[in-house]
Parts: sequence; C-alpha cells; structure tokens
Amino acid sequence: MNYKNSKFYVENISIGKLTRSFQTPFYCYSKLRLNQNIKNFYKNFEKTKPLICFSVKSNSNSKLLKIIKDNGLGADVVSIGELQKVLKVGFKPNKIVFSGVGKTSSELNFAIKKKILLINIESESELKNIINLSKNKKTVVNVGIRLNPNVNAQTIGKISTGRMQDKFGLTFKDAIKIIDKYKNSNSIRFKCLSVHIGSQILSNAPYQKMIRVVNNFLEKVSVNFEYVDFGGGMGIDYSSNKKTFDFKKLALEIHKFSERNECKIILEPGRSIIGDTAVLISKVIYIKESPTKDFIILDAGMNDLIRPALYNAKHMIIPAIKSSKKSKKEYDFVGPICETSDRFLKMKKFQRLNEGEIVILKDVGAYGYVLSSNYNVRPMPKEVLVDKSKTQIISKRQSIKDLI
Repeated sequence: MNYKNSKFYVENISIGKLTRSFQTPFYCYSKLRLNQNIKNFYKNFEKTKPLICFSVKSNSNSKLLKIIKDNGLGADVVSIGELQKVLKVGFKPNKIVFSGVGKTSSELNFAIKKKILLINIESESELKNIINLSKNKKTVVNVGIRLNPNVNAQTIGKISTGRMQDKFGLTFKDAIKIIDKYKNSNSIRFKCLSVHIGSQILSNAPYQKMIRVVNNFLEKVSVNFEYVDFGGGMGIDYSSNKKTFDFKKLALEIHKFSERNECKIILEPGRSIIGDTAVLISKVIYIKESPTKDFIILDAGMNDLIRPALYNAKHMIIPAIKSSKKSKKEYDFVGPICETSDRFLKMKKFQRLNEGEIVILKDVGAYGYVLSSNYNVRPMPKEVLVDKSKTQIISKRQSIKDLI
C-alpha cells in the first residue's frame, strides 16, 4: 500500500479504480501484506516454533481466515460462533484454543464434542461446569488455567486485561488453590497455563514483567504444564512515528523461558497479523466551514469504524491523490452519525480538499469491520480483497432493504 505518481495504490490497483468499482465507504485488504505479516511473525519466533493461534475476534472474515489457516496458523476463539466459523473454514481442532470469561454450557459442550486443543478456564465455577459436562460425556477435557499476573500493559485502559481490576483470569493464590484441588480429577487435565495482559502493546517491559510472574508461578505450582500460552497484544504503529514493537527482543525472552521450563509455547496474535492489511476508503460528502477549522464530513461513520469513538484511537487519514496545496485551517474529520463522538481525527496542514474527493483511513484491519454496526439504520460496508491486480468481494454491503 503506497503512493505511485501521487496516487495511492493497494498492490497494483489505484484507489481511483477501486472507487469506480465499489461504493464508498468500504474496507479494502491487501493479500500480499497479510501473507508478509504471517511470514515475518514465523521468522521472528523460528527458534521457539510456537503454536500460533490467530485471534479471531480481531477479524473474523471467512476469506481472510482461510488465508491465515492456509499459512499453518491455528485459532484463538472466544465464542461458539467464532469456533463454528473456524471449523467450517477448515482449522484443525487440535490447533484451536477457546478463551473468554463467560463460556456457556452449550458453548462448552460444543467445544468438548469437537475435541479442540484447549479450553482456557477463568474461574472455579467454569471448571466445575466443564467437569460435570465431561463426566456426562465420559471423556477427559484438556484445560488451560488463565492466570491474572497483575501486570499493567501500559496501553489503553479499555483493552488492558492483565491488571487485578480487570475481569480476566485468576489471582496467583486462587490459581494455585484450584490446581491443587482439582489436579487429580479424572474428568480434566491441566494442560496449559494461560496469560494475556492486553492489546496494542508497543513496549517489551510489560512482557518481561509478565514472564517473571509466570516463572515464579511455575516454581510454586504442583503440576507440569505441557503448554504456556502467552496470548498476544503486540501492537502496530498507528501514527507516523515509526514506533514498532521489538519482536526479536520478545522472541529471545520467550525462547529462554521455554528452554528453562521445558514447555511448548502458544501465541495468539491478532492486530500484528491483520491490523495494517486494510484501509477504509471514504468520500467527502460536505465541507462545513467555521472560523477556526473546517469539518470534513465523510460518508464513513462510527458505525463503520468505532475505534476512535470507543477507545480514542487514532487512525491516520491520507488523501487518495496527493497535492501540494495545503489548507490554511485545521481539518476535523467527522462522520454522518448523529453523535458528537462520531469523529475520526483532527489534522493541521492537510492538503486542501474538495467535496466529492476520496480519503483513506489507514490500518483498520483489526477491530475495524468486526466492530461495525447498523447504528442509525446504516448498512454495514463491503469488504474487498486485493490480490495483485485482482479484486474479490469478501463480504457484501448490506442494503437498507435488508435492515428494514
């Protein structure tokens, strides 16, 4: 994804050509970037050779999941819907991990029936439920126990999952108590220790602290885990600061850990695999002038991309065609939704825009389309995959008739 002669291209296709073919707003993915990201992730962790389970909640498009599956990855799911989808796509059950704090009996029953690799438990009540279900099926269920390491991931509070005030996982003390209480059960097997501290993490420091906590825990626990699941959370650069996550540093720490504890590693990347593979292409409907700034009103709204409204997340906005003419006023990029929070970004020194021009919201592959909605009875957008010079519609745009 880059400019060629002042025009922005996704692989070999210009945005101009795409917008002549597809109604805005729409999501557009690069197959090449997705394959490159997976290849780079494998390369960074080649010494440890972990089981890489893609975090399906970050992007659950079936066509994209098939590409991910064909690259050899497993899946990390958090609902029966995600589990059914990855099984239909063709993911092998022995490469699927089921996480989440509120798995219902029907969800657990389905996971047990499909004999997936792991169900990560997050409370004693959940474990009791699994034991009862496994007794009824006369089987043994492999479970992971999720530890809350009380580590601040130094990220957005709403996507931090490893602090004591967060709902996820068990305390150090409670996890040991539950393991000692149920380790001799004939219905479950403690196969994995799981830990996850958050998302969009750009520093290795939280991971280093997490690894120290896990090492300490393993010294005190009375079972030997075959796997340790370190979750995901590795961030991407949403700005132009070029601040990227140091994968090599983390890979070295994890390799030392796996050798010391003689265990296999599971990683659950989502954003670092899919985040920068997509752009959201939108049209300027109106330019509303005011004395200090101009509102650039787009046809994409918070129903299409809610991250800025939900998390105060910033997605860089760029023009489809570059120009040297700069606006003298600040631009406030907003959507058409009847909410003040329906705003994307304020930018100074942006090039001068006209109504009807196309702009691009970058890095929307993770938690973009999956969080879109029908708020204001607006159709969810189309998703398009670019493969070199070819395009494929990988989800259709809804019609208002569908909604009504």
